[in-house]
Amino acid sequence: MSSGSVNQAADTPLEGGRQRPRCGPIGEPGGSVHWRVWAPRAQKVDLVLIDRDQHRTYPMEADEDSYFQRTLPDIPEGQRYAYRLDEGPERPDPCSLWQPEGVHGPSAVVRPETFSWTDQKWQGVRRESLVFYELHVGTFTPEGTFDAVIPRLAALRELGITAVELMPVAQFPGNRNWGYDGVGAYAAQNTYGGPQGLQRLVDACHRAGLAIVLDVVYNHFGPEGNYLGEFGPYFNDHYKTPWGTAVNYDGPHSGPVRDFVLDNARLWLEEFHFDGLRLDAVHAIYDLGARHILRDLHETAEQVEHATGWTRHIIAESDLNDPRLLWPVERGGYGLDAQWADDFHHAVHSFLTGEVAGYYEDFGEVGQLARVLERPFLYAWNYSRHRCRKHGAPPEGLTGDRFVVCLQNHDQVGNRARGDRLTTLLGTPARQRLATSLMLLSPYLPLLFMGEEYGEERPFPFFCSFSDPPLIEAVRAGRKREFAAFAWQGEVPDPHSEDTFASARLSWSWPEGTPQAGLRCLYADLLSARRNWPGLRDFVQRTARLLPDSEVGPLLELIRAGEARALFNLSGQPQPLPQAGSGGQELLFSSEAARYGGDRRDRRPLERLLPHECVVFGPGSWEPFW
Repeated sequence: MSSGSVNQAADTPLEGGRQRPRCGPIGEPGGSVHWRVWAPRAQKVDLVLIDRDQHRTYPMEADEDSYFQRTLPDIPEGQRYAYRLDEGPERPDPCSLWQPEGVHGPSAVVRPETFSWTDQKWQGVRRESLVFYELHVGTFTPEGTFDAVIPRLAALRELGITAVELMPVAQFPGNRNWGYDGVGAYAAQNTYGGPQGLQRLVDACHRAGLAIVLDVVYNHFGPEGNYLGEFGPYFNDHYKTPWGTAVNYDGPHSGPVRDFVLDNARLWLEEFHFDGLRLDAVHAIYDLGARHILRDLHETAEQVEHATGWTRHIIAESDLNDPRLLWPVERGGYGLDAQWADDFHHAVHSFLTGEVAGYYEDFGEVGQLARVLERPFLYAWNYSRHRCRKHGAPPEGLTGDRFVVCLQNHDQVGNRARGDRLTTLLGTPARQRLATSLMLLSPYLPLLFMGEEYGEERPFPFFCSFSDPPLIEAVRAGRKREFAAFAWQGEVPDPHSEDTFASARLSWSWPEGTPQAGLRCLYADLLSARRNWPGLRDFVQRTARLLPDSEVGPLLELIRAGEARALFNLSGQPQPLPQAGSGGQELLFSSEAARYGGDRRDRRPLERLLPHECVVFGPGSWEPFW
């Protein structure tokens, strides 16, 4: 092997018009590889090629912007390598695509462009058709791998899911983690199957007619195996997040850090064919610059969309209730496609469970259910008791398909002391069916958390597998401290225990004739209704109110597009049908139909609503579910 060149331009275009990443190992024609790394905190950087016990060192040359680079010929796929900064210990590449030995081991050369894709005719999924299914790769199947997800895709498609949403898969320490402790932002988790396994999963999703969205964490990096600070000022001590120091988007030398994140987004969208990104906790992305990084992420996705010809979606998780995330750039916004709207979850959860502790103290009133069906933010610059201040802003000019709502997600389940599922909290199948009807008949984009569709009762507690004993003890102590005031929720499981991880694996069980089978049928029917009933495809026109003539308990009415009329009996007692009755429309759906495990046997004219029953009336031309 020759010594190779050191001065190759970093902006030379790649084959097929793909944009060259600024850093990492880039495959060249003829088997050469060009390495480039940003390391302003080093005076000298060596590239180290590793073959078993042999370590060969090649000095890298720096340009005026502190990018060090080197090109070497005849580099095989899988070649192990590392960087040595100023004669220090060997470190993995910040832009490594594969960490076969984990976060502390050497990186490996991967050529993702050589994967044989079969999705050339894929056109994506339009935003208004998105139905998300959030899953954790490690607990979704017994195998816990990308490949093991593939046989389950047909069942998700049959259910009515249109978009799989993966919890973070960037390389994290050990083999058990939610994914939010990732430190290898460019590397697909080795224990899940690495980059090739991830490409196979994405390709299989498209083959099954499913979009696939990746959860990415751009607000912080995990505590173990995080060597970024040795290379450059990736972090800004001026800001703190709940999980550590914030990423440097607006401080000195933040330009290459921004490029690092934008190139990462482009990698997943372009090279790995993802249909979108879910941006974790954007309220912890601090950027006071004139051009916010979220705007740049939006424009990066637009560029990839135009280059590839199919739709991409950038979706924010935010607890700010801030419409600027979605407003177009010309209006002063960031142009993102959608955002999570947690007020819906909190209002439904608090009312049905009676929980009013923590952030639920702002919720629990029955009238909030009507209001949250009319607008996604209950708190839109009004006073929040939990925050002791005004919160949010009105989402003016934004349609319902810009907001994602749920009954369960990894946070709302996993950030309970024991990771309890909603199914175990509601008490009766009828209450579960009522909650499901509220979400799937809402004028927003629904998100299901894995197993929710059949009432999974296994928990989803927090788990991790760090190797540093003091860090392990700190996490254990932190979890106990966090839930000290919630002793009624039970003892906090040990997050480092393999048993805690194993307890979260899905049961995948809905035997015929059980409440689980009935609930899954309910999900499938209402998702079909969302596709086929015109009134449920309208994300603009809706009215919701508590009916004043209710005699027994709260009765909620939701009208979509002036056509679909849903009534929700929010009480545990039977209720007379209100005076308006069916309004001359046909009964199309009852959450208490026998097919779902309920007690309503036929479509005879209704006189009473059963406890916790939801019924839908609509035009006779619409297909009923009975």
